[in-house]
Amino acid sequence: MHQRPFQQVDVFTATPYRGNPLAVVQDGSGLSTEAMQDFTNWTNLSEATFLLPPTPEGRAAGADYRVRIFCPGRELPFAGHPTLGSCHAWLQAGGRPQVAGQVVQECGVGLVTLRQDGERLAFAAPPLIQSGPLAEDDVALIARGLGVAHSDILHHAWCDNGPNWRGVMLRSSEQVLALKPDASILGQLDVGVVGPRGKVGVIGSTDAEGIAFEVRAFFPGNNGLAEDPVTGSLNAALAQWLIGAGLAPAQYVAAQGTCLGRAGRVYVQQDGDTIWVGGSSVTCMAGEVLL
Repeated sequence: MHQRPFQQVDVFTATPYRGNPLAVVQDGSGLSTEAMQDFTNWTNLSEATFLLPPTPEGRAAGADYRVRIFCPGRELPFAGHPTLGSCHAWLQAGGRPQVAGQVVQECGVGLVTLRQDGERLAFAAPPLIQSGPLAEDDVALIARGLGVAHSDILHHAWCDNGPNWRGVMLRSSEQVLALKPDASILGQLDVGVVGPRGKVGVIGSTDAEGIAFEVRAFFPGNNGLAEDPVTGSLNAALAQWLIGAGLAPAQYVAAQGTCLGRAGRVYVQQDGDTIWVGGSSVTCMAGEVLL
């Protein structure tokens, strides 16, 4: 074991402690998968990442660094807030991309491109593994698990880009914020819920803060149902679904984490065939960790 540089980064916020925290070990060289998993479990955070040099194949394809992403109990091929937070930490530590203003990350799903947009970073949403409407049995189960009428689910779709998100749109942000889901009914489902903050049915409508949607993410946790403060993978998949279905404009802002005392802000923009999902990040702790 030896001391390794470390940052704890808050993602999807410019204000410390109002986003989604991430542990970033800036030198994961020589660590076993077991050591990475043990450290992740110890942090008690939703994810921890470990930065590594790109593989020869990755470097040849333009990768600036490689990252391994873990959540409690398992390794993830991709996740949104760890992608943004890891890139932020890499840049803060003096990382210089091969192409100015663009960073290429190598991870389990391959290469993910990020772009710098002022103080914010944004990643290109990875392709959906599964899309299209949910099965009717799933919709009925989700309605019961969320405690809403079936008719309150206005739209639904698979939002699977690695994590198996099932997305549903409710009538309003107020209804989303009032949810008290039943873990015994939702079981092992990963459910993303979105509701408009502006006028229902008016594409592009926003509230006074310029926010179009309220988002919540529910998934099975170690102690029953868990809720994620701000979720990059879900927001990426929601954007692909909502924009593609004409339910959202090509550019919008989503809020997440409100019920957890957070103020996450996710910036979505379609540019040609690519949907960019971004936000601010801020380093809350920096030092060394013994691993």
